[in-house]
Amino acid sequence: MILGLAPAAHGANRTGRFFTGDRSGDFLFSALHRTGYANQPTSRSRDDGLRLRGLWISAAVRCAPPKNKPTPAERDRCLPYATRELNLLHAARVVICLGAFAWDAALRLHEIRPKPKFAHGAEHATPSGPILLGCYHPSQQNTFTGVLTPPMLDAVFLRAREIAEDGDF
Repeated sequence: MILGLAPAAHGANRTGRFFTGDRSGDFLFSALHRTGYANQPTSRSRDDGLRLRGLWISAAVRCAPPKNKPTPAERDRCLPYATRELNLLHAARVVICLGAFAWDAALRLHEIRPKPKFAHGAEHATPSGPILLGCYHPSQQNTFTGVLTPPMLDAVFLRAREIAEDGDF
C-alpha cells in the first residue's frame, strides 16, 4: 500500500484516482512501472488502461486541502477512513509512506508510541501488521531539486517488494 498526503486539487481531485493527472503522479507512476507494479509509466485518467499489480494507493486525508496543508482536525476526521481501508487490505505487508505527514498518519493508524522519526528509507515494523517504509514525497519541490531521484524512489519500491515476498516479518 502507498499512503500519500491527500488528493491533489488538479490531480486526483479532478480525475478520481490518486496521483493521476499531475506531476507528482508522473514521477510516481514512472517508478511503479520501472519496478513492476504498474503496466504503464503514466496515468492521465481513470480510463487510461493503467493496471497496478500487488499495490493499492490511498491517502491520509480525503479532501484537497488548501496549500497541501491539512489541519489537525481534517487529519483526525479522515483517519478512520484510512484505518478501515487498511483493515480491508488485510494482506498488505508494507505501507510506503510518501512524506512525513503520511508517516505520521500510519503511526497513528497503528497507535505506535513513541513515534519513530521519519526519514527516506526508514523502516518500522508495526506490532500487528505491515512494515512502514518512509519515502520522500514525489512532489515537484522534491523531484525538481533532487531531494528525491528516480533511483531513490525505485529503491523504496524494490525494498517493499523484498519485504512482501519474504513474508517473514
